[in-house]
Amino acid sequence: MKSMTLPAYAKLNLTLDILRKRPDGYHDLRMVMQSIALHDTVTVRTETGDGDITVRTDREDLPGGPGNIAWKAARAFYDAVGMENGGTEILLEKRIPMQAGMAGGSADGAAVLRALRSLYAPEMPRQELERIGLQVGGDVPFCVRGGTALAEGRGEVLTDLPPLPACTIVVCKPEFGLSTPALFGRVRVEKLGRRPDHDAMKQALAAGNLGAVARQMGNVFEEVLTAEESREIAYLKDVMLRCGALNAVMTGSGPTVFGLFAQKEQAERAAQTLRSRYAQLFLTTPVQRV
Repeated sequence: MKSMTLPAYAKLNLTLDILRKRPDGYHDLRMVMQSIALHDTVTVRTETGDGDITVRTDREDLPGGPGNIAWKAARAFYDAVGMENGGTEILLEKRIPMQAGMAGGSADGAAVLRALRSLYAPEMPRQELERIGLQVGGDVPFCVRGGTALAEGRGEVLTDLPPLPACTIVVCKPEFGLSTPALFGRVRVEKLGRRPDHDAMKQALAAGNLGAVARQMGNVFEEVLTAEESREIAYLKDVMLRCGALNAVMTGSGPTVFGLFAQKEQAERAAQTLRSRYAQLFLTTPVQRV
């Protein structure tokens, strides 16, 4: 039996813009994505002898079979390399919140792909692994790569960017989830208002200017929230800003909100303020490449 354990890092969207709806039903996106230290732990054991792919998690509400992205990733890898599955067991220790806009499932799938490549195809280029990942989900290619990147298309067209400057990040998920397909269904691209300036974001990252990066953060999904959802997001952002965040925005399709802090003490104060009301609260830092 072969075995490998890897971290599966969550992602945040420093920016998210929706450009157009495509004929295939997907949307063309432009977004700057960032890996953070908050992670699940993924263990992949192969050659277990039963010929099946099994997924076990510490979350009862997660599927363990073909409905799990980690399962799909293993199946996609074996199909891509033309390899028989001699039995694969995947163990997921979850920390990344679910339905949070943080690519928790995609991060798990990417970790499975990276583990299987290390075990069976170490010569495979990363770009090929990203291509396999796209078959599993739009965020998987970025999660394979990690770091700081401009993502376009469905998220598969990736351009490495200079790293996010050192900072402390407060991440808080409300107790409700948002369905990504449902949120896309609310979007009318022609009615979206203020859009992120990606040229300015790239310049801020190149300069290593954390304050300038924070000023350019933005997510157009915030425009299509219901009044109740907007109130919750606004409350989280307000607390973080009052405690000293350089900026705070919703990540992905939400509802998680994160704030960038230059001073760890200010981040800790924001976390202390929010902790009595929110169970899914994290202090974390940026990660550069996985």
